[in-house]
Amino acid sequence: MKITIVGGFFLPIPALAGGAHEKTWTKLSEVFAREEHEVTVVSRTWQSLPQSEVSGNIRHFRIRGYDHSTNIGWNLLKDFRWSLRLTRRLPTADIVVVNPVSMPIWLRRVRPQSGRLVIMTGRVPKGQYRFYHDVALALAASSSILAKVALENPQIGSVGQVYGYPIDYAGLSGARLLRKTPAQPSRCELGFIGRIHREKGIEQLVEALRMLEAKPDLPPWRFTFCGPTEVSAGGSGAAFLKSQVSRLSEVLPADRFRILPPCFNEKDLAQVYADLDVFVLPSLAERGETFGVAAVEAMAAGCAVITSSLSCFSDYLQPDHNGLAYNHRADDAPRLLAEAMAKLISDQRLRCDLSTRGQQTARSYDFEAYGQRLLVDFTRIQKPQP
Repeated sequence: MKITIVGGFFLPIPALAGGAHEKTWTKLSEVFAREEHEVTVVSRTWQSLPQSEVSGNIRHFRIRGYDHSTNIGWNLLKDFRWSLRLTRRLPTADIVVVNPVSMPIWLRRVRPQSGRLVIMTGRVPKGQYRFYHDVALALAASSSILAKVALENPQIGSVGQVYGYPIDYAGLSGARLLRKTPAQPSRCELGFIGRIHREKGIEQLVEALRMLEAKPDLPPWRFTFCGPTEVSAGGSGAAFLKSQVSRLSEVLPADRFRILPPCFNEKDLAQVYADLDVFVLPSLAERGETFGVAAVEAMAAGCAVITSSLSCFSDYLQPDHNGLAYNHRADDAPRLLAEAMAKLISDQRLRCDLSTRGQQTARSYDFEAYGQRLLVDFTRIQKPQP
């Protein structure tokens, strides 16, 4: 089978600079290639990566892209230009997996020989799915997203399946076994890994940490932030980070929190997860969050997980069974989050129970199993090109 994977305009494949889509299709292309399928990956040029290269059954070609912007309209224009430039350069294939927003609008009409169209609903519907044409398979990030997509375009809803996002379960769970001995064995390590952006609930989290510091008689704890800050990498910028660090420093001693630079190396990132006891994902992105892959990665690494109550997390997180959730919409949401963190800091047995059940949940999202399921679906939808 010939499979083409089309990346977005601002991050490369392989995932040298992060990104859930980029990480997903970097690994899945390797799964497809191991099964002797011919894979072509189209993505943005990036630093030392060559414009074209062949590695086994994977052929890469890269085209100049664009940096991410804080302006949604400007990003959509960049995506449109990127999609136009790529359309007529796509090879003839059986399956084409498309990540750009604009391309599914016209691809099957303009270049049907590019293959049966597969999309991943990694974006909350904002009207774009109404214009998509002749989609053969929609990989839904969550049940809630698929329901919203189906309202916009019933045809896509009829070919949609809930897949979530895949993770490197073996690498993440293995890192836990190699966990470094902490400087303070009795200290509970909490953390957030992801884009340092307002929509991720960073301000709410910072306020909760300020409240947590005021709680008496808690065992020792420390909070770690790790992720990109730059707007070009999806963050809210250096000024935003500086303001949040200033708020923390007003009440927290220097040894109570730390800021790590973004980590894109898989093994190093797995170790950052594994060094945490509790992972917090306080996302507020009602119209942006579609799955929360970082929470599932944290589960695989053995963390007890706390998330906000976004509906997209409900496919895998069962509150008080394999994680905790708090009402991020409540007027006193920071207090609720602080209480959830305090509960896990104080109760090591609960942390262990949530960790064990969370790892069992995360196992089903492993890349290999995910990729094999995809190949079955690709074979099913494949048909002779017109």
